[in-house]
Amino acid sequence: MKEEVEKVIESIRPNLQLDGGDIELVSVEDGVVKVRLKGACAGCPMSQMTLAMGVERALKEQIPGVTKVESV
Repeated sequence: MKEEVEKVIESIRPNLQLDGGDIELVSVEDGVVKVRLKGACAGCPMSQMTLAMGVERALKEQIPGVTKVESV
């Protein structure tokens, strides 16, 4: 599952980089994906919305085993 998650994150990354941010995959365990938002995304007040509406939604749509995405 980790390889699938990495592919989806790679497809999301350019959108985050356009706003000066980035994302790093930390781990995948039991359907829970842990990521680290970096750059402009790290301190952005909208980062939780980006995480939920962008990253989590994309991962859940494309990978059925993903249950939750957490920022660490």
